Amino acid sequence: MRTAYNVDTVRTAERELMERLPEGALMQRAAAGLAAACADLLGRVYGRRVVLLVGSGDNGGDALYAGARLARRGAGVAAVLLAPERAHSAGLAALRRAGGRAAGIDGAERLIEEADLLLDGIVGIGGKGGLRPDAARLAEVAERSRAAVVAVDLPSGVDADTGEVRGAAVQADLTVTFGTHKPGLLIDPAREYAGSVRLVDIGLRAVLPAEAELEALQHADVRRLLPVPTGESDKYRRGVVGIAAGSARYPGAAVLAVYGALRGGAGAVRYVGPAADAVIARFPETLVSDRGPKQAGRVQAWVVGPGAGDDASAVGEVLASDVPVLIDADGLRLAGRDAVRARTAPTLMTPHAGEAAALLGVPRAEVEGARLASARELAGRYGATVLLKGSTTLVADAGGGAVRVNPTGTAWLATAGSGDVLSGLAGSLLASGLSALDAGSTAAYLHGLAGRFAADGAPVGAHDVAEAVPAAWRDVRDA
Repeated sequence: MRTAYNVDTVRTAERELMERLPEGALMQRAAAGLAAACADLLGRVYGRRVVLLVGSGDNGGDALYAGARLARRGAGVAAVLLAPERAHSAGLAALRRAGGRAAGIDGAERLIEEADLLLDGIVGIGGKGGLRPDAARLAEVAERSRAAVVAVDLPSGVDADTGEVRGAAVQADLTVTFGTHKPGLLIDPAREYAGSVRLVDIGLRAVLPAEAELEALQHADVRRLLPVPTGESDKYRRGVVGIAAGSARYPGAAVLAVYGALRGGAGAVRYVGPAADAVIARFPETLVSDRGPKQAGRVQAWVVGPGAGDDASAVGEVLASDVPVLIDADGLRLAGRDAVRARTAPTLMTPHAGEAAALLGVPRAEVEGARLASARELAGRYGATVLLKGSTTLVADAGGGAVRVNPTGTAWLATAGSGDVLSGLAGSLLASGLSALDAGSTAAYLHGLAGRFAADGAPVGAHDVAEAVPAAWRDVRDA
């Protein structure tokens, strides 16, 4: 599992580790890993032109020491000092001894335009807000240049803890981060500024706490969570998921939610709603009922809301049940906060940014710019697990703890009905016995992987995504 820790935790761990090591050893470990990553990116170091954008503090020191290592391998290295009087003195001395040189802001644009590689050491992980004017100007020149841009630990101008970008920031091709990932490297919009991310081990893991700020599941983690039938299993022991979805206007939402549920590992799917004919025509194995959720028969979990229109009665009946419930789409609008908070069984809410904004009473842009805070806030308000869909899908548990960030997906998943498939898939995993946190994060992982497989770089429909879920499941199982 990939983990990320906030700035305060990282700094505490660094202080503890530095007490065990000779002075300067931790920075040298970081600089060595940074220089190696730059050399790999350049391919050939000798004769290449490297420009360091250096701010004050240890982040600039990492860049200077890495620049010294590259200079010793024959690169022409120049350090642009944004605050010469506060530059890391030992790092600057090391660069000069290795044959590198220092320059001020004047003439920096020309150096950047001629560089093969730029090393962004302007602001470290403690930076808040956008870049100051001089740094912002250099970041703009860097983005226009032909040089590869490598960020030191984190692109300057992004918030390490939240992933927010509140002004100008460096757009990196590669971010070399030290010891552990930071939340901003995994969450949009900051993630888009990081480019590829390379983690350098500096020995920090031994002193980091067990619980991280963020978790990103990998294949091995998902494989352990996937339900696997045994010789004693039957369709009821494997779990039955109920789908209360669709309307005369949106029958396709019901069909797609059922499609996702059938791909999710539950033994049977019960459908309740006005789209029964469309569901049966497409999936004759579905168990249908016209008597409402309360009288539909036993289920181990419910999915309610996709394409439901204004049918508040079905939402109310589902919320009154004593089994896990997934609420999506129209169901989010129709489910009262008090009714959700009063539930004793787990609840999983799956809004996109617009729906989350409506529930929180804030503009959509606020949710998109502060995804981590929004997911946590919504989970706290409703006492529910929240799967916030979008460019970075987050799953925040009602009880707090590490938020899960989904590492799979493709922009082609932004298509009508994709969320309905995800709801059915997650509901099926809930019915099979997974917790709301595990069901949501596992479903998001499989759904994102299926989206990649189905699209393969081209437009894709929601039904294609559902069709590709078994391939994603097998890919995880066989890894």
